Amino acid sequence: MAGNFTWRKSSYSGGTDGSNCVEVAFAQAVRVRDSKNTASPELEFSVGAWQAFIQAR
Repeated sequence: MAGNFTWRKSSYSGGTDGSNCVEVAFAQAVRVRDSKNTASPELEFSVGAWQAFIQAR
């Protein structure tokens, strides 16, 4: 997706094998990507959907 966003790595990223790495960017929508492969496709969620996800965890 096009755009210049400020990405933040999740505090839950990492693990012993380093396989759980995710970054999020907040704009008019919330974007999520694999921090190990930043050229990979991104997921995009509405702010409302992201808030529902965070509250359900």
